[in-house]
Amino acid sequence: MCRLFGLLSARDESAEPWLVRADRSLLAQANVTPETAQRDGWGIGWFEDGGRARVEKGVGQASSDAERPRYLAAARDADGPLVIGHLRHASNPLNLPPERLLGLENSQPFEGHTTLFAHNGAISFPTETRPMLGVYEPKVRGVNDSEVLFWLLVRNTSEIQDPLLGFAHTVEDLVRVWEGLHEPAIPPFSGLNVLFSRGPEELWAFCLWTGDHGTGLFDSHRRYYEMTYQAHPHRVVVGSEPFDREPAVWKSLPTGSYLHAHRNGQKVDVQVGPIPLPASLRLRPPPS
Repeated sequence: MCRLFGLLSARDESAEPWLVRADRSLLAQANVTPETAQRDGWGIGWFEDGGRARVEKGVGQASSDAERPRYLAAARDADGPLVIGHLRHASNPLNLPPERLLGLENSQPFEGHTTLFAHNGAISFPTETRPMLGVYEPKVRGVNDSEVLFWLLVRNTSEIQDPLLGFAHTVEDLVRVWEGLHEPAIPPFSGLNVLFSRGPEELWAFCLWTGDHGTGLFDSHRRYYEMTYQAHPHRVVVGSEPFDREPAVWKSLPTGSYLHAHRNGQKVDVQVGPIPLPASLRLRPPPS
């Protein structure tokens, strides 16, 4: 299970405070305890001039001696209105040997030239889901189930031209795969916490999970998958959990909800609401 960071600002600014220097920065989250260490890769993505996505990735733990210098360099370079960061704790729905899970092609964020995506959670049936990707199926390069989810969301969003409805259709597709397998005991996904952007003007965050996965890395009062955000007139920061010790200034993004941030001149407009899932969609709710 992974950790997420997203920034959208009205102006170009460095993401280094939240990626490195904050009390509970993304880097600090990489090694809170030996049991929760994010050892399986890291990545930072942003948009360069012209709107082309750039991603810097590593294979191991961001805070390790081997990876830390590259992570710090990427955090310094990640300057812009839109930055997405990711720490990977690999899921393994394909039951592969541990060494097969690692590799730059499996680290996140994933990019599609003008698109950035990062995911926390797992989809349970990536092999059975791949035929639903259509023309995007050949673009899958690794063995990370999150990459299958990425291209499924891209396909649905490109068809509908609306990331919110595209995400809702993606959830429906995953449930449809599960139903086609005669509804096995394992749910269609554990978590669909996603950061998604089609360019430096927007940031989408989606929060949806099933089951009980414990608490946050730093805050035992927060559920592990309960996302959080902090919004100001000129900036919004979204994450898997607060990046400092002042949780009162961080709002929750609970399961079943989305956040859409959009640059509007010298400010950032933020909208939060429920993901429009059909009432008939059968998902196992998380415990209260």
